Formats: sequence, C-alpha cells, structure tokens
Amino acid sequence: DERGHKVGNPDAPVKLTAFVSYTCSVCAAFEIRSDAPLRAAYIHEGKVEMEVRPAIHNPVDLAATLIAECGPKEKYFDNHRRIIFAQSVWMYKVQNASEAQQARWYSGSTTSRMRAIAADLDFYDLMETRGYSRSQLDRCLADEARADALAEMSAADKARVGYPGTPSFLINGTLVEGAHSWRSLQPAIDANLSSGE
Repeated sequence: DERGHKVGNPDAPVKLTAFVSYTCSVCAAFEIRSDAPLRAAYIHEGKVEMEVRPAIHNPVDLAATLIAECGPKEKYFDNHRRIIFAQSVWMYKVQNASEAQQARWYSGSTTSRMRAIAADLDFYDLMETRGYSRSQLDRCLADEARADALAEMSAADKARVGYPGTPSFLINGTLVEGAHSWRSLQPAIDANLSSGE
C-alpha cells in the first residue's frame, strides 16, 4: 500500500503513519518539535519506520504536496521539511491573499490554479534553495493525474481511518487517540516498543 512516503527500517517494530496537511499549523509544530528526536532516537536507531501521508484540505495543500513530491523519491523528506518549516512565512501570505488571488486559486484548470498558488506563496523561490528550477516545478504542478490521485487518496484515507483532524497518527495500523503533538505521540511509540521487546 504505497500511498505515502516512507523513511526508516522496513523491519522496524513500530510502523508510524502520519497524516499531515501543509496548511495545518499544528502539523508544522509537530514536524518542528519531533524532527530531531524522532529522527535521531527512533528512525536512525531502526526502531521506527515512518510514513507521511498528505492530507489534502484545500488547493494550497495540493500545490504544496505536488512540490514536495517533485523530483526523485529520495528528495521528498528534505522537500517536505523545507516547505513545512517555512509554513509561518507562506501561511501569512495565504491569510492576507487578495480576492483576485483567491479567485485564481479556486477557478480555472488544475494546472493554472497550482501555478498561481506557487507563484503567490513564493514556493518557486523556496524550492530554488533545494536546487529546483521554475520549469521543473511547473512540470510537477501540471501533473493533473497526480493531483487527482492525491485528492482521492486523501479522501479515502480519511474515510477508511476516520481520523479526527491533522496531524493524526497510526501505530502499527491503529489510530493513536488524542495524539496531535510530539509530546502526546512519543509515549505511545515508547509503549509499543516496550511491549514488543
């Protein structure tokens, strides 16, 4: 079931699935707080394999996801981090967007909408620091089949898992109730590790 993007040991005792929306501030807080401890103590140590599944709530989520996925698979996690760590900067632009900008985001072809969002939120500039050219990003933003697949997978995950909001987490396929932060997720990971020893 290759819906998301995986990192870590495929034989890890804990399989962590994270449903993350790029426009969700709680998701950004989770990513920033969990980044070092989760990677150093769990993923690098072979205890956790993590899968990130994009939750698409709006056209901005979709554009950000298409950009995060742009290029070879091994670039995804650094792209993902770059976008989500800069969230406060570009979300300010979302919140202060003009009516004309919002009209461009919500009407027209998928390609024109995605490119308008990327331009208005400076995603092109953000990803230049990762070595991407505008034409590379434009190709990814124009992948309407992928855009449709992402929206469908996100809706299917929400329906199947029934998670309440983002971020939400599965550990070994089971929804972790009430965990939306690193502080509330870490004990659940530790409990699963100790029960499996």
